[in-house]
This record gives sequence, structure tokens and C-alpha cells, in this order.
Amino acid sequence: MSQLIPLSFNKIMQSRTYTVIILGTEQKKFAIYTEPQVGHHIQLHLAQGQRARPYTYDLLDRVVKGLNVKLLQVVISDVEDAIYYARLFAEQQIGDEKTILEIDARPSDCITLAIIHKIPLYCTHEVLERAVAVED
Repeated sequence: MSQLIPLSFNKIMQSRTYTVIILGTEQKKFAIYTEPQVGHHIQLHLAQGQRARPYTYDLLDRVVKGLNVKLLQVVISDVEDAIYYARLFAEQQIGDEKTILEIDARPSDCITLAIIHKIPLYCTHEVLERAVAVED
């Protein structure tokens, strides 16, 4: 994998039919489009809202903790035809042995986990170069 560029989560915009997640560096920002439910989960988490029932991300959080897994970082690893690809890196400890896990996942899920778990979010240099810039 090439040089990793730290990204910041800038904002989220929602409509009834899609969510736009704005990520970037000081020099360039880009958008990732996803379904409205992802935006709802992120906004609810940021607002620390109460939920009547657990959501999918709550379930995943419980599974991660139950399996003694620590989420390490998210890397947006590729973009082709405006479709982004991401990898979630985690560490699992079983006894004295630690294993690094690299998991292929949707960028929207990875970004949500990065926000919820406060883990670093990166992209490759190539992704940043090929991403279409957006204005704030």
C-alpha cells in the first residue's frame, strides 16, 4: 500500500435518498455518497441521541468487544469510477498472541466505525489524487 494520508471528517449532508460524507485534508476535500441510514447513524452518534433499540453498529461494537478485538484504523484504499474501496484494520489478542486483521468493507461502514470508535481515517496518495474535489 502506498503512502497513507490522514483524513478528517468534515461534515455530513443528508437528503431522503442519499447521504454525502465530506472527508479530506486541508488542501482537498472529497465526497463519498451512501444511503440515508448511514447518515442517520452518524448524526445520531454525533448528537449522542438515545435509541429505542440497538442498531447494526451497536451490535458490531458488542461483537468486537466480545472477541477482544481493537479497531486500529480505516484506509480508503482505492477509487474506480467514483466507487471507493476501504479496509478496516483491527488487532485481535488471543492469549499472548496478537493478530492484525485487514478487512475489506464498504467505506461508509468504515467511516462510521472510525467516527464511533475515534480511530484514525486515512486514504492512499493515489485515492486523494483521483478523488473529485468538492468545495466546503
